[in-house]
Amino acid sequence: MIEHSKYKEPNLKDRYITLDMLTPCFKKVASSSLRVLGESVQGDPISAFTLGHGKHRVLMWSQMHGNESTTTKAVWDMVNYLQGNETLAKTILDSCTLMVVPMLNPDGAKAYTRVNANQVDLNRDAQQCSQPESKVLRELFEAFKPDFCFNLHDQRTLFSAGSAKKPATVSFLSPASNEQRDVTPSREVAMKLIVAMNRVLQELIPGRIGRYDDGFNANCVGDAFQMQGVPTILFEAGHYEKDYMREHTREYIFHALMAALDTISKEKIDEQRTEDYYRIPENEKWFFDILIQNPQTINSNLEKGSRIGIRFQEILEGNAIQFKPELAEIGKLEGFFGHETFNCLNKKDLEQLSKHNEIMALIKRIEK
Repeated sequence: MIEHSKYKEPNLKDRYITLDMLTPCFKKVASSSLRVLGESVQGDPISAFTLGHGKHRVLMWSQMHGNESTTTKAVWDMVNYLQGNETLAKTILDSCTLMVVPMLNPDGAKAYTRVNANQVDLNRDAQQCSQPESKVLRELFEAFKPDFCFNLHDQRTLFSAGSAKKPATVSFLSPASNEQRDVTPSREVAMKLIVAMNRVLQELIPGRIGRYDDGFNANCVGDAFQMQGVPTILFEAGHYEKDYMREHTREYIFHALMAALDTISKEKIDEQRTEDYYRIPENEKWFFDILIQNPQTINSNLEKGSRIGIRFQEILEGNAIQFKPELAEIGKLEGFFGHETFNCLNKKDLEQLSKHNEIMALIKRIEK
C-alpha cells in the first residue's frame, strides 16, 4: 500500500480550497503541459494539465461544485506521487495520459457554494451547456477524446453505507446512460473499475464504501458522458469519524485514484467481476451529525422517548468553514445514527452536551 503521508500536498488542507491556493501546486507541473481552457463567469482562469504519455486517456475534473474540495486535495496528492520515482508511477505515466482539471468552478470555490456565479449547478447543465464552465468541460471532452472519465465530488455527512452504522466515507457510481439503467459496455467497464477500487478501500476502511443512486438524468455530466460511450465514474468523498475537514477522506480518495490508474495501466479491468459492483451497499440516509436521546431532560415540551437529529450547515466565515448546528428532525427516529450521540439521561453525556451552547439553545427553543 502506498504511504500517502509522503505525498500529501502541504499547500492544501481543510475544506476551503480556492484557486489562489492552487498557485504553488501549478508550479509543480511542467509549463508545457499546463494550459488555460477558458474563464469562469467572473473571469477566473480554468486550467488543466497533462501527465503521462500513454495510450489510455483519462480525463478527471474536481470542484465542479465549488464547496466540494476533498477530491481536489487528493488529486494533488496523486500528482505528487506520479512525479516521484516509484515503479507504479512510471508504469502509469508510460501507459496513461491524464488530463486533469483540478478546479472547474473557481467562482463557486471562492464563495464556497455548490453553484457557479450565475447560481447554476454545473452538474445539471450537461445538455444545455449554458455556462462558460460547462462549455469548457464539454469542449475538453470532445477534444481530448478520453477513454475514461473521473467525475470527482464530495457528499454530505448524512449518507451511510447501506443501513449499517457506518458512514459512506467513499461512494462510487457507474452512471446509467438511459432510463432503463441498462448495463451498457461503457457502464460495465466503469463498474469493473469501481470493483477494483472497492477491493483496495475495503482493506483500509472496511464497510465504509457505498454505491451512489443510479437514477438517470441526462442533464448530469456523468450520465451525459456515459451516453457518449465513455466509461465514467462518479467519486464521492464522504464523512469519516471526527473528520469534518476530510483530511482522512482525502487519503482514501487518493488510494481509490491510484487503484483505478493501476488497474487501467496494467489492463486488468476485465479481471474484475461486474456482479461485485452490486455487492457494494447502496448509499442510505441514516446519519445525523448529532443525535440527542431523551431531550425532555432539557426541554419538558418534548415527549419522553423522542430524539432530536441535528445536521451541520457549512458556513464560510473569513477564510474558514464553520459548522453550525441546525435542527433537522424530531421524533422517535428509529434506525437513525449520530456521528456523535448524546443521551441526556446519562450525566456525563449531559455535561458534555451542555458545553455546546448553540445546540442547547436549539433544544430549549422547541415548542409543543
